[in-house]
Amino acid sequence: MPLKERVDAVVVGAGPNGLTAAVVLARAGRSVLVVEGRDEIGGGARSAALTLPGFTHDVCSAIHPLAAGSPFLSTLPLASHGLAWIHPERPLAHPLEDGSAALLDRSIDTTAAYLGEDGPGYRRLLRGLVAGWDRLAPELLAPLHFPGNPVGLALFAARALRSGAGLARSAFRGQRAQALFAGLAAHSVLPLERPVSAAAGLVLAAAGHAVGWPIPRGGSQRISDALASLLRSLGGEIITGRPVAALEDLPPARAILLDLTPRQVARVAGAALPENYRRRLERYRYGPGVFKIDWALDGPIPWRADGCAGAGTVHLGGTLGEIAAAERAVWGGEHPERPFVLLAQQSLFDPTRAPAGRQTGWAYCHVPHGSTEDMTDRIERQVERFAPGFRDRILARHAMNTEAMERYNPNYVGGDITGGTSDLGQLFCRPVFRLVPYATPNPAIFICSSSTPPGGGVHGMCGYHAARAALRRRFGDGVRSGREPS
Repeated sequence: MPLKERVDAVVVGAGPNGLTAAVVLARAGRSVLVVEGRDEIGGGARSAALTLPGFTHDVCSAIHPLAAGSPFLSTLPLASHGLAWIHPERPLAHPLEDGSAALLDRSIDTTAAYLGEDGPGYRRLLRGLVAGWDRLAPELLAPLHFPGNPVGLALFAARALRSGAGLARSAFRGQRAQALFAGLAAHSVLPLERPVSAAAGLVLAAAGHAVGWPIPRGGSQRISDALASLLRSLGGEIITGRPVAALEDLPPARAILLDLTPRQVARVAGAALPENYRRRLERYRYGPGVFKIDWALDGPIPWRADGCAGAGTVHLGGTLGEIAAAERAVWGGEHPERPFVLLAQQSLFDPTRAPAGRQTGWAYCHVPHGSTEDMTDRIERQVERFAPGFRDRILARHAMNTEAMERYNPNYVGGDITGGTSDLGQLFCRPVFRLVPYATPNPAIFICSSSTPPGGGVHGMCGYHAARAALRRRFGDGVRSGREPS
């Protein structure tokens, strides 16, 4: 299919951020073309038959609290374009060695009851964030700005800027609550002793109560397909199987939005960018990678602890100390014998994922950047530790190391699925420090990937804010520059 002669805007990359950016532009009446190098759309939200016929696996993202709670995606009519959310009985379970489990329920009070003596502390930590989620989420999923809810944001920041381990130990005395929060904070892909690693734990716990941790019926691909369907209904076009090596591969456009990380931006658009800015992109820091496994199973995972069978996500890592040690080892270039494992069991709640009587399993652990170590045995031993007999249920498996992850999606540099390290130095100043981080020194080129604020996750907000920046700067549209979706 030939490229169009000219459009208002071209978006390179059909992941959730690229598709969201295109939707924003199309809703503003601009002609939009999305160019995707792969034969299928989706980026980090794709599904495929990775193991046996009849089994549908999520290749990367699987559980979507930030998509359901996205200040922009939640306003779109995606249900009319085939997206249906399924909420597991509870968002999360965290089993422990003694056969018990810490459980995150949709209800704060129910969760607090599971945590015993730490229940009151859990309520104090989360109640305000959950009650104010609708006002707080647009503040958190945005670039630096003057807050519309300064009190709420200040209260959040006072806790979020702390280390995950430090906040867990100061807020809770018992092993279960500390372990539960450690697992949530480990989504930051930072050592739990590092400042700001607590932020991920707070956001994910609050989202679990405010909007849940849902799964898309039929697979994560349905999120991408719904965005693409909406875009086409607005007049936007998508071309797949068209790799972009340089800007010259694109048709003329007033705005070019790149759903690419800094390494790819420098390669594709480097000739059109000042040398100083290009060097700053090349200094961008990527973090640890992941090793991922999908299983076809002949039945449910035989969890020892009550409550795990009703959870969409299960965190496997034991105590706060064990999780912190595993994440610290990864940052030190080591492969822990007992890695922290993030596991999802979508087919328990979505019968479209596996043949009748069968189940799927999805799991990954963090590994050093660019690792080629096979973590299959270590991950499966962690599952077996909390679910004796698990290995007897495996019919087939499919594993991906960091190299395979990067081949699947070149944005996953070294296996980093979050678009770059999200420590204090790069949390808001990503990919480089600029007043408008999505804009480059070239007035026609914008970056809309997860290497811009607010960072990783299937929420579309990087694409949303980048598209708004393009509308302001290239088309003179009077969109506001603050936090609220228009």
